Amino acid sequence: MVAGLLLGGWLAQAGALRAPSLLTTETVAIVLPPKLMAGHPATLAVVGVNGKLAPGVNVELGHGQTVTTDRTGRAVFQAPAAGEYLLAHGLGVEAAALIDPAIGQSEPSTVALPPIISLHDRFWICAAGLRGDAEEDDVKLNGQPALVLASSPICLVALPGSSAQPGPAAVSVEAPGVQWSAGTTLVSLEFVPPNPPLNPGQQGELVIRTRGSSEKLPVIVQNRTPGVLRFVRGDSQELVTGGGAENVATVEVQAVSSGDFSFSARVEAAPDFAAAERYLRAAVPLAPKDSGRRLAELARRLAQHPRDISTLRANIRRLAESTMPGDFQTLLDAAEAAL
Repeated sequence: MVAGLLLGGWLAQAGALRAPSLLTTETVAIVLPPKLMAGHPATLAVVGVNGKLAPGVNVELGHGQTVTTDRTGRAVFQAPAAGEYLLAHGLGVEAAALIDPAIGQSEPSTVALPPIISLHDRFWICAAGLRGDAEEDDVKLNGQPALVLASSPICLVALPGSSAQPGPAAVSVEAPGVQWSAGTTLVSLEFVPPNPPLNPGQQGELVIRTRGSSEKLPVIVQNRTPGVLRFVRGDSQELVTGGGAENVATVEVQAVSSGDFSFSARVEAAPDFAAAERYLRAAVPLAPKDSGRRLAELARRLAQHPRDISTLRANIRRLAESTMPGDFQTLLDAAEAAL
């Protein structure tokens, strides 16, 4: 469920690194609630290349079910009555959601949500009594409305409103007949480019600054343009901010050539080991012959020794990158995202 931030700029023809603008990263995406309830209604959303909800998009859900997003960019559908997961296809992309049984004990007994929410990220909330029609679920952060994109009777996905500010946030969730409240922290990521500006061949540092929290936070940074600006320690890095008033993390970079550059940075979500294991076990029957045993071993390690998250995530990523796009890869991507 990651939107994150795309930080971009350009290396001028003279070779100097110019201060970039701050943009939201949005690619085409199908947004599903993290968990569905078997046989019950749910809502999905489609985000277009412009970062806005896309109306009139056909989404295939399997078992002969196809829905079309309405003018709000969302569509209500019926979750399968059986099965471990649902896959949604549309606009050349695919998304997955887990399916929980339609029994009372599958409903959350409390409201759950991430302890840290990015101002520019989608975030999830799981609670009993939600509605599968997203129009009936109301979420507010410090009294300001958040946009509910996708929902099921047990989980929803929302996006902070434009008026949300970094810092502690009171979260209220309302649906017909139920009301929940919880607390979280809203953060935003900013960055400071190398100073002085870099010419091709020179090295420096990008500084990622966190606003809204003085806690040390895990941040994932990915280079989108390695041919222009190289990350010295790898194009994908897991960093930890230093905490305190400044609360920054740094990335060593080297200017390679003139041109546009961009990278993404996001606060790493708290891992959901159970969800990741479920996705891996669901992927085993779809795995190529040489990958099935390895995948089952990763699922076993997740169940028994889930502490080495970075290694597990890297192993899942390598498996996903070595396979063709399709259902198997989508399940692997979902498992990695859960970590």
